[in-house]
Amino acid sequence: MTSLFLLMISGYVCGALTALLVGNRITGRWLAAVLTAVSSISGLALGVLIIAAGNPLTFTSARLLPLTGVAIRLDMLGAVFLIVIGLVGFASATYAFGYSRQYVGRYSLRLAGAVFNVLLLALSLQVMADNALTFLILWEAMSLAAYLLVLTEHDRPGTVRAGVWYLAMTHAGFAALIAMFLLLSGADLTSSFASMRAGAMLLSPATRNAIFVLALFGFGAKSGIIPLHVWLPMAHPVAPSHVSAILSGVVIKMGIYGLLRVLLDLLGGGPAWWGGIVLGLGAISALLGVLYALMEHDLKRLLAYHSVENIGIILIGIGAGLIFHSYGLMTLAALGFIGGLYHTINHATFKGLLFLGAGSVLHATGTRDMEKMGGLVKRMPWTSLFFLIGAAAISALPPLNGFASEWLVFQSLLGGSNIPTPEVAVVMPLAVGMLALTSGLAAACFVKAFGISFLAIPRSAEAERAHESPP
Repeated sequence: MTSLFLLMISGYVCGALTALLVGNRITGRWLAAVLTAVSSISGLALGVLIIAAGNPLTFTSARLLPLTGVAIRLDMLGAVFLIVIGLVGFASATYAFGYSRQYVGRYSLRLAGAVFNVLLLALSLQVMADNALTFLILWEAMSLAAYLLVLTEHDRPGTVRAGVWYLAMTHAGFAALIAMFLLLSGADLTSSFASMRAGAMLLSPATRNAIFVLALFGFGAKSGIIPLHVWLPMAHPVAPSHVSAILSGVVIKMGIYGLLRVLLDLLGGGPAWWGGIVLGLGAISALLGVLYALMEHDLKRLLAYHSVENIGIILIGIGAGLIFHSYGLMTLAALGFIGGLYHTINHATFKGLLFLGAGSVLHATGTRDMEKMGGLVKRMPWTSLFFLIGAAAISALPPLNGFASEWLVFQSLLGGSNIPTPEVAVVMPLAVGMLALTSGLAAACFVKAFGISFLAIPRSAEAERAHESPP
C-alpha cells in the first residue's frame, strides 16, 4: 500500500513538472498525460485495497511546518472518495491529451497541465488529512488550483466573472471551516482528528450546534447546495471540459466528504434536526436544480445545474441517515449513508461521461448552444451513443447505476415510518415526493437535451460541419 501511495504522489509531482517544462510539445503533453493517468490508477487501486483490507494507511511526514508535521491517514471513508478521484482523474487525463490540442498557441498548456496535476494531488491528499491544519492547507490548495483551471480560457466572455464568483464563495466557505475547526479543536489547529473525536462528547450542545452550522455552510458552499450554488453554473461551463468533469465529478464531492467526516466521524452524529436540515436542503437543491436545468439551452450549464440536483439527492440520503442515527436505528442509518455514498460514486461516473461528451460536442461544433445543434447523431455516432448512456443513467433509468443508487435513497426514506414522531412523519413523505418528482423531471430534461442536440436535422452551419472526436 505504501508503494502505491508513493507512486501516486510522485506521479502527480512528475506530471506537474513535465507539463511545466515541456507541456507545449506533443511529447511533453503525452508524457504528462501518462504520468497523470498512472497516478490516478494508483490512487484508485490504493482506495480499493484499503476497503478490501479494512486497515487504514498512516503516514506522518517530517516536520514541514513550524507547528506540526503533515499528518496523513487513509481510512475507509477516505478510500471511497479516493476511488472517485482516481476514476474520474484517469478518464479526464486521458481525454485531455487530445482535447488540449485546440489550445496550442492560444493558452498556456504548461500552466494548465501543471495545475491539473496539482489539483488531483491536492484532492487525493485531502481525503487523507488527519489533522485540522493539513486539512485546511490542502483545502486551500484544491480551491486555488480549481480557480486557475476555471480561468484557462480567460479571454472568453464570462470566464473572469465566473472565476471571481467561485473564489468569493469558496473563501467564504473556507473562513467558516477555519472557525469550525477552531471550535472543534479547542483553538488548536495542530490537534489530530483522533483527539477531536475524543473531545467531541465533552463539547456543550451550543458549541456542537455552532460547529454543525459552520460545517454546513463551509462544505455546502463547496458542494453548491442551494442557496450557495451561485458560482457553480457560472464556473463549470467556462472551464475546459475535462476540468468540468473533475469539478462536477470530484471537487464538489469534497463538500460531501467534509460533512461526513465532521458530522459523523468527528462529532459522532447529533440531534435529529441536524439530519432534518440536511435532508430539507438536499430535497430543495434536487428539485430546484433540475428545474433550473430544464430552462437551459447551454449544454454545459444544463449539466452544471444537474450537479446541483444530484448533490441534493446525495444530501437526502445523508440527511435521512443522520435522522435515523439520532434515533439509534443503525440499520436504516447505514442504508441512508450507503445510498448517499453510492450516488456519490455513480454521479461522478455518469456526470464525468456527460461533461466529456459535451466537450466533444463543443470541440466539433464550437458552440454550447443546443439550439444551434441538431443532427449530430449521424456525424458523431460514438459521442451520441456515450452521451445517451450518460443521459439514461442520470435520469435514473433501470438497469443503470443512477437508478440503483436513487432506489437505495428511496428505500432509506421509506424507513421513516419506523419513527413515530410528527416531524419525521411529515418530512420523510415530502422528501419521497420531491425525489420522485426530481427523477421524472430529470428524465424529461435529458429527453430535451439529447433530442435537441443530437436528433432531427442540423440547425446551423456549425452542426453541419460537425465531426466525430478523435479516439
